[in-house]
Amino acid sequence: MARKSLIAREEKRRKLVEKYQKIREELKAKGDYEGLQKLPKNSTPIRLHNRCMVTGRARAYYRKFGISRLVFREKALRGEIPGVKKSSW
Repeated sequence: MARKSLIAREEKRRKLVEKYQKIREELKAKGDYEGLQKLPKNSTPIRLHNRCMVTGRARAYYRKFGISRLVFREKALRGEIPGVKKSSW
């Protein structure tokens, strides 16, 4: 489980990105790069990092499922993910 502070920080960044998204698009369309510089650093979407919805783990994240590989494996073995089963050959 990731530290609560890291999860909270990521959530704060998501809110900032949503808040400044429209302003950022307008400034980019105008070509006002000085105005973009004045916006908060954490309001840029490039600073967002995908995290597992269950554990908050940042690495080994599967976009399609929104969870990390460890949680994915556990859920797949329990049969909680539709259409996923353990392979054997």
